[in-house]
Amino acid sequence: MEKILFTSESVTEGHPDKMCDAISDAILDALMEKDPMSRVACETATTTGLVLVMGEITTNAYVDIQKIVRDTIREIGYTRGKYGFDADTCAVITAIDEQSADIALGVDKALEAKMGEDEIDAIGAGDQGIQFGYASNETEEYMPYAINMAHKLARQLTKIRKDGTLKYLRPDGKTQVTVEYDEAGKPIRIDAVVCSTQHDPDVTQEQIHEDIKKYVFDEIIPADMVAFMMEKKWVTARMQIQMHKVIWDPQARGV
Repeated sequence: MEKILFTSESVTEGHPDKMCDAISDAILDALMEKDPMSRVACETATTTGLVLVMGEITTNAYVDIQKIVRDTIREIGYTRGKYGFDADTCAVITAIDEQSADIALGVDKALEAKMGEDEIDAIGAGDQGIQFGYASNETEEYMPYAINMAHKLARQLTKIRKDGTLKYLRPDGKTQVTVEYDEAGKPIRIDAVVCSTQHDPDVTQEQIHEDIKKYVFDEIIPADMVAFMMEKKWVTARMQIQMHKVIWDPQARGV
């Protein structure tokens, strides 16, 4: 049988991409809370020590974007300059304009309404998009097994950082899971797991190795997905450490 492997990854809330999403979402939530008719096309970009909030917003509400940005970054955990980001000292630049007149023209009153069609058609769309996908019965969450497991590992990594279990962890992190499928398309084994996390410089790789296995992998990954029957003995997976990455390779059939 041909081996079928599928890999998915997830990032923690401290990853720059995720942080930008969280800031944009927080601004949108704050505006919608005060003015449900707000039109918000908000994007966030970031680099070390700098956040740029830009886009087009039309609303009757006022929100303190600077405060929202800093509160969001602080909640994520970037509170010290040596982390690469500090919520209280980072620069926040806003470049916000009103929704363009051309787009507003279509949103204020849709083409169908202008042509005398049903009133419901008076609601216009400011943009178009296409999404595709389907639910999967591989997990209770109806998500494919690999991405579901990657998300769970990323959430666990964040949890043990925020609850103080591993005080040396920092906000940025990423997880990656590779799953093997049988001929029927059913996940039968986790082939490899990668956990990459930001951490204090004085912690040893041996300590990271031990802690990530104990508090992340062992807590989340089902044992029956990573063990092999070989010579009538269950042999567990081996972990390797490279720089700040913990790489779990269940292919290694040795103790």
